[in-house]
Amino acid sequence: MAYSTGIMKHRVTILNRTAAQDGRFGLDSAGIEFTPAKTVWAEVTWAKGKAAMNAGALDVYGVVMVRMRYNTTVTERSRILYDGKTYQIIGETFHADRQENTIQFHAQQIVKDQQ
Repeated sequence: MAYSTGIMKHRVTILNRTAAQDGRFGLDSAGIEFTPAKTVWAEVTWAKGKAAMNAGALDVYGVVMVRMRYNTTVTERSRILYDGKTYQIIGETFHADRQENTIQFHAQQIVKDQQ
């Protein structure tokens, strides 16, 4: 079932991996970076309880379910930026259906260590 435009009321930015080049042997000390690739309309809801645990989260905090129209920019290895927070896509939950024109997945909020 294709999603109606009414439920896609959130703006999310898709972040894709890019390798930082050092000019010699490929990756520099910075390693892999995530850069903005595309901003799209999506539906973002909080995954609660059993749905979050089934998505592979160690706890139920910071897990969202994202639905968007099909595009080739987002993959299981992408991250998304939503409401100022970065989320890692839980690969096992990633479902892209070109025929239905939809993508749906769960994502876990990335919490950076405070040092």
